[in-house]
This record gives sequence, C-alpha cells and structure tokens, in this order.
Amino acid sequence: MTVSPPAESFLPSLRIGDRAPDFSARTTHGEFIMSALRGHWVLLFAHPADFTPVCTSEFIALARSAEEFQQRDCALLGISADSLPAHLAWVNAIRTQFDVHVPFPIIEDPSLAVAKAYGMLDSTAQDSATVRSVFMIDPTGIVRAILNYPATVGRSVPELLRLLCALQEVDRAGALTPESWQPGQRTIAPPLQTQAAVEKAGAKWFFQPMPRERS
Repeated sequence: MTVSPPAESFLPSLRIGDRAPDFSARTTHGEFIMSALRGHWVLLFAHPADFTPVCTSEFIALARSAEEFQQRDCALLGISADSLPAHLAWVNAIRTQFDVHVPFPIIEDPSLAVAKAYGMLDSTAQDSATVRSVFMIDPTGIVRAILNYPATVGRSVPELLRLLCALQEVDRAGALTPESWQPGQRTIAPPLQTQAAVEKAGAKWFFQPMPRERS
C-alpha cells in the first residue's frame, strides 16, 4: 500500500503534543514574542476579522472573564489578519459602544505567517476567512488542546475556562477528568495497566472515580 504525499499547497496542521511555533509580532499592547510567555498557560484564539458580530460578542465575553483566566495563570491572546490600526479601532469601539475594556493583546498577522505556522489555513489562502481556531498551550510551550469553529458559530468562554481548569487538574493530580467535569468534582483514575490491577479493581475496573480530596 502506498500513501500519496500531502499536496504542497497545504501546510501540516499543528497537533496536540506539538511545540507551539515561536513568533514575534506587533500587538495592541506593543511588540510581542510568543516564547516570552513560557512558564505560563496561553490561550491563543484567532478570529476572521475585526468589527465582525460573532467575534465582537466573543471578545466582550473574554474581556469580562479575563480575570478568571489570569487567576489561573493563563494569558489571553487574540489574533487576526487585520492590521494593528484596525485592531486599535475595534478595541476602542468596543470600549465606547459597550463599555467593555479589552485587557489582552490582539496580534496583527497581515501576511498570514502565524496562521500558516499554526496550520489554521492552507498556504495558498489569500485571506483569513477560514481562520477561527483556539490553541491551549501549557507553560512548557506544548499545545495541549486545539478547537476549530466555523465563522458562523461563536465559541463558549465558559467551556474554554473549563478546559483550562481540566488540563491544570490533570497535570496537578495525575488523573483524568470525566464528561462535563467542573473544578471541585471527582476525577477518574488513569487506565489500569496490568492484569493484576484489573482483577483487584473488580467489575468496574475500566471506570474508577478518584476519592474526593479533603479540604
């Protein structure tokens, strides 16, 4: 069996477990280098364009939840192909029209270099219409989760915050988080690795809730 090589017009997508590509760029908060955030969690989220209705709703929600991400040592980073002046005008419009201050930087990517490095769109794309991705990056610079949405559907900020909390709990406790897990709820033990462990655990060996931690 032979496998055809990928078309040259497409860049390989970034995958969970890959190291997040480093880059430098201008932002609404000044010059920025991605690797400067090593040691912190990072939520990098792309949007198709400034002054679009869905993205405006997301930025308002993210701005209102920014302190919760900050408390969990997570930096928020927006990015789109629009220019820095457009970003600044949009941020100002959100402040004046909705009385919401956007506290996180927005990266300009007019050449689509960052979008292509992160596999958000194919290398021949002339615009950023397909860019609507989220990358959760851990303190060592490793991509831990990737979410992709169409331009017509807004992202859930509570879910992004839940995802961050779940990844941090996995790292802290060495456990797994079940469906719809929320901070404070019970986690699940990792899969058993030996026949002896399976026999000792009994009939429910494949699903073992962890004991609650005492406060």
